[in-house]
Amino acid sequence: MGIPVNTRHSIYTLLVEVGRAPRDGLPDGATGAALMCYASGIDEAEAVRETVAILKQADLSPLDVTGYGTLEERLADGHDIDTEERALMDRALAENSVIVAQLTPFFEPPGT
Repeated sequence: MGIPVNTRHSIYTLLVEVGRAPRDGLPDGATGAALMCYASGIDEAEAVRETVAILKQADLSPLDVTGYGTLEERLADGHDIDTEERALMDRALAENSVIVAQLTPFFEPPGT
């Protein structure tokens, strides 16, 4: 008998930092961006791999990924998760997809 495999997907909250790349669609003058993503996966590693692959297909340049866990893990850590955020997580799970919920561009401070 083999080891049982978890085939139930969960949604993971990921913060992805991206650098600049040709055709990335980031605003002029931006040095990169942070993307808050909700990603479906059997485990967090799969969610990260899928998210990075999709962002690369979108001509973005992922540099770093920080995982914040599943909905249940975030609630246990005391995160306040509103109805809109839960709806995006539900959509990502229903579509077995990656949802980019927020993009925050980075700009160099003036005079640097």
